Amino acid sequence: MSGELKAVIFDLDGTLIDSAPDIAAAVNRHLSETRWPTLDIDVIEGFIGFGPRRLITDVFAHIGHPNDDAAIDRALRAYLDNYRGDPAGRTRIFPKVREDLDVLAAAGLRLGLCTNKPHGMTGRVLDALGMADLFDAALGADAVENCKPHPDHLHAVAERMRLSPGEWVYVGDTGVDQAAARGAGVPFYVVPWGGGAAVSVAPEYRLTRLADLLALTRRAPS
Repeated sequence: MSGELKAVIFDLDGTLIDSAPDIAAAVNRHLSETRWPTLDIDVIEGFIGFGPRRLITDVFAHIGHPNDDAAIDRALRAYLDNYRGDPAGRTRIFPKVREDLDVLAAAGLRLGLCTNKPHGMTGRVLDALGMADLFDAALGADAVENCKPHPDHLHAVAERMRLSPGEWVYVGDTGVDQAAARGAGVPFYVVPWGGGAAVSVAPEYRLTRLADLLALTRRAPS
């Protein structure tokens, strides 16, 4: 990266928080109510990352459920209603993440959030976890015209934070995040938890914890 690092933009689900239990509960409630078999959390977790409609579509394909537009629309409404009813009851911040975010902010780095979770749900989850005040900007999937993996999503967060190219990096845990960063032309760092272990990056872009990013602030501009 060139220039001075001024900010870090993060993915949310699987990167900062383990929200899979609440997402799975919302999906499984609909499946149970419509007499379809429920799925283990780790199965549903593998479908998280592209936003709620794609989540439902992939779950339906996995179990052989009809996935015409009308069926997806009904299931999506039910899923979102279920999720809104309990958006963070089982969700936890990953170990050391909150303290590391505080360390990064204390070092002068501004923090942003780019997530494919619905925008309104993002705010509710952040509020429930006491994280809302950490971020200068947070944009969910439906707050932009093109969500991840489209780079416009990342650019929209950077623009909201008034960042210039070379002043920020993106941190995530999936190939979706990696593709968005690549399209945006921004360095991508992957966490070791969530889906991070399955993402292929050079060793210097694989974090052990978020505080590792402090090393970037000590590099001389190139």
